[in-house]
Amino acid sequence: MLSGGVGGARFTRGLLACLGERLPDGEGGTTAQVTVIANTGDDLWLHGVRVCPDLDTLMYTLGGAIHEGQGWGRVAETSRVSTDLAAYDVGGEWFTLGDLDLATHLARTQLLREGRTLSEVTAHLCRRWRPGVRLLPMSDQEVETHVLIEGLTGGERLLHFEEWWVRHRAALPARRFVQVGLERASAAPGVIDALLGADVVVLPPSNPVVSVGTILAVRGVRAALVATSAPVVGISPIVGGAAVRGMADQCLRAIGVETSAAAVARHYGRRGHGGVLDAWLVDAVDAGDARDLAAQGWTVEAAPTLMTDVAATARIADRALRLVGI
Repeated sequence: MLSGGVGGARFTRGLLACLGERLPDGEGGTTAQVTVIANTGDDLWLHGVRVCPDLDTLMYTLGGAIHEGQGWGRVAETSRVSTDLAAYDVGGEWFTLGDLDLATHLARTQLLREGRTLSEVTAHLCRRWRPGVRLLPMSDQEVETHVLIEGLTGGERLLHFEEWWVRHRAALPARRFVQVGLERASAAPGVIDALLGADVVVLPPSNPVVSVGTILAVRGVRAALVATSAPVVGISPIVGGAAVRGMADQCLRAIGVETSAAAVARHYGRRGHGGVLDAWLVDAVDAGDARDLAAQGWTVEAAPTLMTDVAATARIADRALRLVGI
């Protein structure tokens, strides 16, 4: 799996349920080994701690600690620390660090400053939460997605993606996205081997531009995805011409891609034709897009893809796997 945060985490939970039915381990889990490669382009330093939004959302969701209503953050969370920080007027008040969540960031920061890599730190944190997957950051080097916007007094300026997304709700027109630090980054240990050794690779309904797209931009990842003998299947994050969650439409618009299931498929591209996909699952309402893609040689299917609960998501995962013969 190449995953962003909320959408990828919820899909992974359904995938594990699907595999638990197909390959049960007798203890309510699965004998299948699932590796999730997480986007770390949303990571940022805030109030002196390293925050990894997508890694944490995956860890909390799969570990049973997520705030289900939000899709991110801890259940039964409070925000006394963030409230008090705002009183000091030190900035960053647009990003609320929950009190329980802050413990994760403090632990991560301590371990990083002790010299451990992000991969090692993630494995350490996962020993507590037991997510049921091998959770890997896309890279151990810091890569931060920034948004190029028009400055208030003319010209252009870069804004961290999280500030553009959370503080401004993506309302500032984005000219393009810049992955700061990408040129120094390489795939984290285990990432390339996981792709090359997989039975199947899944691109879940995560943001195709700043989540999956950022992972694909890390040196070696796209080449491994093209080279792997495993089939690669994706699930559209666009249903009926709109993003199911988040603001993927603004991101697609910034790179000149139409907000449609067919356009996102073409954005990823087919393997053997300069892209990374072997098959594409779209929602039933986008059956017309499926017919258009099929006429162009795509392996594509239309089926219900709204992740209303774990059981529904398990059925989506099952359809995606069957689409590539798994």
